[in-house]
Amino acid sequence: MRLIPVQKNRLPCTQRVVYIKSDFYRHGHLHMPPPSDRPEPEGKVADATNGNWVDRFAPETIRPFLRLSRADRPIGTWLLLLPCWWGLTLAMLSDGNSSWHDLWIFMGCGGGAWLMRGAGCTWNDITDRKIDAAVARTRSRPLPSGQVTVQAALIWMAVQAAIAFVILLTFNQAAICLGVLALLPAAIYPFAKRFTWWPQIFLGLAFNWGALLAWTAHSGSLAAPAFLLYGAGIAWTLFYDTVYAHQDIEDDALIGVKSTARLFANRTPIWLMRFLAISTGLMTLACLSTIARNQPFVLATALLGVMGMGMHMLWQLRQLQLTNPLILLMVFRSNRTAGLIPVIFFALALLV
Repeated sequence: MRLIPVQKNRLPCTQRVVYIKSDFYRHGHLHMPPPSDRPEPEGKVADATNGNWVDRFAPETIRPFLRLSRADRPIGTWLLLLPCWWGLTLAMLSDGNSSWHDLWIFMGCGGGAWLMRGAGCTWNDITDRKIDAAVARTRSRPLPSGQVTVQAALIWMAVQAAIAFVILLTFNQAAICLGVLALLPAAIYPFAKRFTWWPQIFLGLAFNWGALLAWTAHSGSLAAPAFLLYGAGIAWTLFYDTVYAHQDIEDDALIGVKSTARLFANRTPIWLMRFLAISTGLMTLACLSTIARNQPFVLATALLGVMGMGMHMLWQLRQLQLTNPLILLMVFRSNRTAGLIPVIFFALALLV
Protein backbone atom coordinates (compact mmCIF):
# COMPACT_ATOMS: atom_id res chain seq x y z
CA MET A 1 0.00 0.00 0.00
CA ARG A 2 1.49 3.36 -1.06
CA LEU A 3 1.61 6.25 1.39
CA ILE A 4 1.26 9.82 0.21
CA PRO A 5 2.81 12.53 2.44
CA VAL A 6 0.68 15.63 2.74
CA GLN A 7 1.97 18.87 4.25
CA LYS A 8 -0.42 20.07 6.97
CA ASN A 9 0.81 23.57 7.81
CA ARG A 10 -2.63 24.70 8.88
CA LEU A 11 -3.09 22.26 11.76
CA PRO A 12 -2.11 23.47 15.25
CA CYS A 13 -0.14 20.40 16.20
CA THR A 14 3.47 19.48 16.62
CA GLN A 15 3.44 16.85 13.91
CA ARG A 16 3.21 18.65 10.58
CA VAL A 17 3.10 15.71 8.22
CA VAL A 18 0.34 13.14 8.05
CA TYR A 19 -0.01 10.19 5.72
CA ILE A 20 -3.16 9.34 3.90
CA LYS A 21 -3.49 5.94 2.29
CA SER A 22 -3.81 6.29 -1.44
CA ASP A 23 -6.58 3.71 -1.68
CA PHE A 24 -8.92 5.97 0.30
CA TYR A 25 -9.73 7.22 -3.17
CA ARG A 26 -9.88 4.45 -5.74
CA HIS A 27 -11.49 4.52 -9.18
CA GLY A 28 -13.30 7.76 -8.36
CA HIS A 29 -14.86 6.47 -5.13
CA LEU A 30 -13.94 7.04 -1.51
CA HIS A 31 -13.46 3.99 0.69
CA MET A 32 -13.63 3.72 4.45
CA PRO A 33 -10.25 2.98 6.02
CA PRO A 34 -9.87 -0.41 7.63
CA PRO A 35 -10.67 -0.57 11.36
CA SER A 36 -7.01 -0.56 12.32
CA ASP A 37 -6.55 2.81 10.62
CA ARG A 38 -9.53 4.53 12.19
CA PRO A 39 -9.10 6.78 15.22
CA GLU A 40 -9.90 5.20 18.54
CA PRO A 41 -13.42 6.01 19.75
CA GLU A 42 -12.04 7.91 22.74
CA GLY A 43 -14.79 10.43 22.28
CA LYS A 44 -13.55 13.95 21.82
CA VAL A 45 -14.01 15.42 18.37
CA ALA A 46 -10.91 17.12 16.99
CA ASP A 47 -12.43 20.53 16.25
CA ALA A 48 -14.67 20.75 19.34
CA THR A 49 -13.99 23.39 21.98
CA ASN A 50 -11.90 22.14 24.87
CA GLY A 51 -13.92 21.63 28.03
CA ASN A 52 -17.29 21.85 26.28
CA TRP A 53 -20.36 20.79 28.27
CA VAL A 54 -20.86 17.55 26.34
CA ASP A 55 -17.37 16.28 27.20
CA ARG A 56 -17.67 17.43 30.81
CA PHE A 57 -21.23 16.77 31.90
CA ALA A 58 -23.21 14.64 29.44
CA PRO A 59 -23.71 10.95 30.34
CA GLU A 60 -21.18 8.82 28.50
CA THR A 61 -23.85 6.75 26.72
CA ILE A 62 -25.37 9.75 24.93
CA ARG A 63 -22.21 11.76 24.27
CA PRO A 64 -21.69 10.33 20.75
CA PHE A 65 -25.24 11.30 19.77
CA LEU A 66 -24.86 14.81 21.16
CA ARG A 67 -21.63 15.09 19.19
CA LEU A 68 -23.49 13.98 16.07
CA SER A 69 -25.86 16.89 16.70
CA ARG A 70 -22.91 19.27 17.26
CA ALA A 71 -24.24 20.04 20.72
CA ASP A 72 -20.62 20.59 21.70
CA ARG A 73 -20.41 23.38 19.10
CA PRO A 74 -23.41 25.73 19.48
CA ILE A 75 -22.37 28.21 16.77
CA GLY A 76 -24.33 26.30 14.12
CA THR A 77 -27.53 26.56 16.16
CA TRP A 78 -27.03 30.32 16.42
CA LEU A 79 -26.48 30.65 12.68
CA LEU A 80 -29.71 28.73 12.02
CA LEU A 81 -31.67 30.60 14.68
CA LEU A 82 -30.71 34.22 14.00
CA PRO A 83 -32.47 34.51 10.60
CA CYS A 84 -35.63 33.24 12.36
CA TRP A 85 -35.40 36.12 14.81
CA TRP A 86 -34.72 38.57 11.97
CA GLY A 87 -37.90 37.42 10.26
CA LEU A 88 -40.01 37.54 13.43
CA THR A 89 -38.91 40.99 14.59
CA LEU A 90 -39.15 42.53 11.12
CA ALA A 91 -42.63 41.05 10.65
CA MET A 92 -43.66 42.64 13.95
CA LEU A 93 -42.28 45.97 12.72
CA SER A 94 -44.22 45.53 9.49
CA ASP A 95 -47.70 45.37 10.99
CA GLY A 96 -47.04 46.92 14.39
CA ASN A 97 -48.70 44.01 16.17
CA SER A 98 -47.29 41.91 18.97
CA SER A 99 -48.77 39.27 21.24
CA TRP A 100 -47.79 36.56 23.68
CA HIS A 101 -47.82 34.15 20.77
CA ASP A 102 -44.85 36.05 19.33
CA LEU A 103 -42.93 35.22 22.49
CA TRP A 104 -43.74 31.56 21.86
CA ILE A 105 -42.60 31.89 18.23
CA PHE A 106 -39.35 33.40 19.54
CA MET A 107 -38.83 30.52 21.96
CA GLY A 108 -40.13 27.85 19.59
CA CYS A 109 -37.66 28.97 16.94
CA GLY A 110 -34.90 28.48 19.51
CA GLY A 111 -35.91 24.93 20.32
CA GLY A 112 -36.63 24.11 16.69
CA ALA A 113 -33.28 25.49 15.56
CA TRP A 114 -31.41 23.36 18.12
CA LEU A 115 -33.28 20.22 17.10
CA MET A 116 -33.18 20.75 13.33
CA ARG A 117 -29.55 21.77 13.38
CA GLY A 118 -28.89 18.52 15.22
CA ALA A 119 -30.95 16.50 12.74
CA GLY A 120 -29.27 18.25 9.82
CA CYS A 121 -25.78 17.62 11.17
CA THR A 122 -26.66 13.97 11.75
CA TRP A 123 -27.87 13.68 8.16
CA ASN A 124 -24.74 15.45 6.93
CA ASP A 125 -22.51 13.03 8.85
CA ILE A 126 -24.40 10.01 7.54
CA THR A 127 -23.98 11.09 3.92
CA ASP A 128 -20.39 12.29 4.41
CA ARG A 129 -19.08 9.50 6.62
CA LYS A 130 -16.62 8.22 4.00
CA ILE A 131 -15.38 11.71 3.15
CA ASP A 132 -15.05 12.55 6.85
CA ALA A 133 -12.88 9.47 7.34
CA ALA A 134 -10.35 10.91 4.88
CA VAL A 135 -10.21 14.45 6.34
CA ALA A 136 -8.01 15.10 9.36
CA ARG A 137 -10.41 17.56 11.03
CA THR A 138 -13.47 15.29 10.76
CA ARG A 139 -12.24 11.70 11.05
CA SER A 140 -12.79 11.76 14.84
CA ARG A 141 -16.53 12.39 14.41
CA PRO A 142 -18.82 9.66 15.83
CA LEU A 143 -19.61 7.86 12.56
CA PRO A 144 -16.15 7.59 10.91
CA SER A 145 -14.57 6.83 14.30
CA GLY A 146 -17.01 3.99 14.93
CA GLN A 147 -18.69 5.43 18.03
CA VAL A 148 -22.15 5.30 16.40
CA THR A 149 -23.62 3.02 13.73
CA VAL A 150 -25.45 4.37 10.69
CA GLN A 151 -28.70 2.76 11.86
CA ALA A 152 -28.45 4.39 15.28
CA ALA A 153 -27.67 7.74 13.64
CA LEU A 154 -30.77 7.47 11.43
CA ILE A 155 -32.94 6.78 14.46
CA TRP A 156 -31.40 9.71 16.33
CA MET A 157 -32.03 11.99 13.35
CA ALA A 158 -35.68 10.91 13.18
CA VAL A 159 -36.20 11.53 16.90
CA GLN A 160 -34.85 15.07 16.66
CA ALA A 161 -36.91 15.86 13.56
CA ALA A 162 -40.07 14.46 15.17
CA ILE A 163 -39.74 16.65 18.26
CA ALA A 164 -39.08 19.68 16.05
CA PHE A 165 -42.23 18.85 14.08
CA VAL A 166 -44.28 18.90 17.29
CA ILE A 167 -43.05 22.46 17.89
CA LEU A 168 -43.86 23.37 14.28
CA LEU A 169 -47.45 22.20 14.75
CA THR A 170 -48.02 25.04 17.23
CA PHE A 171 -47.57 27.59 14.42
CA ASN A 172 -50.15 28.55 11.78
CA GLN A 173 -50.91 26.43 8.73
CA ALA A 174 -48.78 28.45 6.32
CA ALA A 175 -45.75 28.25 8.61
CA ILE A 176 -46.23 24.49 8.99
CA CYS A 177 -46.17 24.07 5.21
CA LEU A 178 -43.00 26.15 4.98
CA GLY A 179 -41.42 24.09 7.74
CA VAL A 180 -42.06 20.87 5.83
CA LEU A 181 -40.67 22.39 2.63
CA ALA A 182 -37.49 23.30 4.51
CA LEU A 183 -36.56 19.62 4.48
CA LEU A 184 -35.81 19.81 0.75
CA PRO A 185 -32.76 22.15 0.81
CA ALA A 186 -31.61 20.52 4.04
CA ALA A 187 -31.63 17.09 2.38
CA ILE A 188 -29.82 18.29 -0.75
CA TYR A 189 -27.03 20.28 0.91
CA PRO A 190 -24.70 17.38 1.91
CA PHE A 191 -24.55 16.25 -1.72
CA ALA A 192 -23.95 19.71 -3.20
CA LYS A 193 -20.20 19.60 -2.63
CA ARG A 194 -20.07 16.66 -5.04
CA PHE A 195 -21.56 18.46 -8.06
CA THR A 196 -21.05 22.23 -7.64
CA TRP A 197 -18.35 24.66 -6.61
CA TRP A 198 -21.05 26.61 -4.76
CA PRO A 199 -22.33 24.21 -2.04
CA GLN A 200 -22.50 27.19 0.32
CA ILE A 201 -25.52 28.44 -1.64
CA PHE A 202 -27.40 25.27 -0.73
CA LEU A 203 -26.35 25.70 2.89
CA GLY A 204 -27.66 29.27 2.73
CA LEU A 205 -30.98 28.11 1.31
CA ALA A 206 -31.39 25.71 4.23
CA PHE A 207 -29.95 27.79 7.08
CA ASN A 208 -31.92 30.96 6.33
CA TRP A 209 -35.30 29.33 5.67
CA GLY A 210 -36.27 30.39 9.17
CA ALA A 211 -36.51 34.01 8.04
CA LEU A 212 -39.43 33.01 5.82
CA LEU A 213 -40.93 30.66 8.39
CA ALA A 214 -40.84 33.04 11.36
CA TRP A 215 -42.20 35.93 9.27
CA THR A 216 -45.10 33.70 8.23
CA ALA A 217 -45.62 32.35 11.76
CA HIS A 218 -46.30 35.94 12.86
CA SER A 219 -48.14 37.40 9.87
CA GLY A 220 -49.82 34.34 8.37
CA SER A 221 -48.41 34.89 4.88
CA LEU A 222 -45.21 35.76 3.04
CA ALA A 223 -44.33 39.21 1.72
CA ALA A 224 -41.52 40.77 -0.31
CA PRO A 225 -39.46 41.91 2.73
CA ALA A 226 -39.26 38.32 3.93
CA PHE A 227 -37.67 37.25 0.64
CA LEU A 228 -35.26 40.20 0.78
CA LEU A 229 -34.27 39.11 4.28
CA TYR A 230 -33.87 35.54 3.04
CA GLY A 231 -31.52 36.72 0.30
CA ALA A 232 -29.53 38.75 2.82
CA GLY A 233 -29.12 35.64 4.94
CA ILE A 234 -27.96 33.54 2.00
CA ALA A 235 -25.26 36.10 1.16
CA TRP A 236 -24.25 36.14 4.84
CA THR A 237 -23.95 32.34 4.79
CA LEU A 238 -21.74 32.54 1.70
CA PHE A 239 -19.57 34.95 3.68
CA TYR A 240 -19.08 32.94 6.86
CA ASP A 241 -19.07 29.44 5.37
CA THR A 242 -16.44 30.35 2.79
CA VAL A 243 -14.26 31.39 5.72
CA TYR A 244 -15.05 28.10 7.47
CA ALA A 245 -14.31 26.03 4.34
CA HIS A 246 -10.76 27.40 4.14
CA GLN A 247 -9.90 25.16 7.11
CA ASP A 248 -10.31 22.07 4.91
CA ILE A 249 -9.04 23.43 1.61
CA GLU A 250 -6.05 21.06 1.39
CA ASP A 251 -7.96 17.90 2.30
CA ASP A 252 -10.87 18.92 0.05
CA ALA A 253 -8.48 19.29 -2.89
CA LEU A 254 -6.98 15.87 -2.15
CA ILE A 255 -10.31 14.03 -2.16
CA GLY A 256 -12.09 16.11 -4.80
CA VAL A 257 -14.64 17.94 -2.62
CA LYS A 258 -15.77 21.28 -4.07
CA SER A 259 -16.25 24.53 -2.13
CA THR A 260 -16.23 28.28 -2.63
CA ALA A 261 -12.99 28.37 -0.64
CA ARG A 262 -11.27 26.26 -3.29
CA LEU A 263 -12.98 28.18 -6.09
CA PHE A 264 -11.99 31.64 -4.83
CA ALA A 265 -8.59 30.69 -3.36
CA ASN A 266 -6.50 33.86 -2.85
CA ARG A 267 -9.33 36.02 -4.20
CA THR A 268 -11.53 35.08 -1.25
CA PRO A 269 -11.35 38.54 0.44
CA ILE A 270 -12.70 40.18 -2.73
CA TRP A 271 -15.63 37.76 -2.83
CA LEU A 272 -16.29 38.18 0.87
CA MET A 273 -16.57 41.93 0.37
CA ARG A 274 -19.14 41.29 -2.37
CA PHE A 275 -21.16 39.01 -0.11
CA LEU A 276 -21.01 41.65 2.64
CA ALA A 277 -22.37 44.30 0.26
CA ILE A 278 -25.16 42.01 -1.00
CA SER A 279 -26.18 40.92 2.50
CA THR A 280 -26.34 44.40 4.01
CA GLY A 281 -27.88 45.85 0.84
CA LEU A 282 -30.74 43.34 0.78
CA MET A 283 -31.33 43.72 4.51
CA THR A 284 -31.48 47.50 4.07
CA LEU A 285 -34.09 47.06 1.33
CA ALA A 286 -36.06 44.73 3.61
CA CYS A 287 -36.16 47.43 6.28
CA LEU A 288 -37.07 50.19 3.82
CA SER A 289 -39.91 48.11 2.37
CA THR A 290 -41.21 47.14 5.81
CA ILE A 291 -41.16 50.29 7.93
CA ALA A 292 -43.37 53.24 7.03
CA ARG A 293 -41.67 56.47 5.96
CA ASN A 294 -43.59 58.39 8.63
CA GLN A 295 -41.66 56.45 11.30
CA PRO A 296 -38.15 57.87 10.80
CA PHE A 297 -36.88 56.98 14.27
CA VAL A 298 -38.08 53.39 13.94
CA LEU A 299 -36.46 53.11 10.52
CA ALA A 300 -33.21 54.68 11.72
CA THR A 301 -33.01 52.28 14.66
CA ALA A 302 -33.53 49.26 12.42
CA LEU A 303 -30.97 50.50 9.90
CA LEU A 304 -28.43 50.95 12.71
CA GLY A 305 -28.69 47.20 13.19
CA VAL A 306 -27.90 46.59 9.52
CA MET A 307 -24.98 49.02 9.71
CA GLY A 308 -23.67 47.34 12.84
CA MET A 309 -23.73 43.94 11.17
CA GLY A 310 -21.90 45.33 8.15
CA MET A 311 -19.23 46.92 10.35
CA HIS A 312 -18.74 43.65 12.20
CA MET A 313 -18.28 41.81 8.90
CA LEU A 314 -15.70 44.44 7.88
CA TRP A 315 -13.89 43.76 11.16
CA GLN A 316 -13.89 40.06 10.30
CA LEU A 317 -12.26 40.83 6.96
CA ARG A 318 -9.50 42.76 8.70
CA GLN A 319 -8.81 39.80 11.00
CA LEU A 320 -8.83 37.22 8.21
CA GLN A 321 -5.76 35.03 7.64
CA LEU A 322 -6.56 32.35 5.09
CA THR A 323 -3.74 30.02 6.14
CA ASN A 324 -4.28 30.27 9.91
CA PRO A 325 -6.90 27.73 11.08
CA LEU A 326 -7.25 29.27 14.53
CA ILE A 327 -8.01 32.69 13.08
CA LEU A 328 -10.39 31.18 10.52
CA LEU A 329 -12.34 29.43 13.27
CA MET A 330 -12.39 32.55 15.43
CA VAL A 331 -13.71 34.68 12.56
CA PHE A 332 -16.33 32.08 11.67
CA ARG A 333 -17.59 31.82 15.25
CA SER A 334 -17.77 35.61 15.59
CA ASN A 335 -20.74 35.60 13.21
CA ARG A 336 -22.99 34.86 16.15
CA THR A 337 -22.32 38.43 17.25
CA ALA A 338 -22.70 39.76 13.71
CA GLY A 339 -26.11 38.14 13.31
CA LEU A 340 -27.30 39.21 16.76
CA ILE A 341 -26.77 42.90 16.04
CA PRO A 342 -29.82 43.26 13.71
CA VAL A 343 -31.97 41.26 16.16
CA ILE A 344 -31.13 43.66 18.98
CA PHE A 345 -31.79 46.79 16.93
CA PHE A 346 -34.97 45.41 15.32
CA ALA A 347 -36.21 44.66 18.86
CA LEU A 348 -35.27 48.17 20.00
CA ALA A 349 -37.14 49.60 17.01
CA LEU A 350 -40.28 47.89 18.30
CA LEU A 351 -39.97 50.01 21.44
CA VAL A 352 -39.44 53.36 19.68
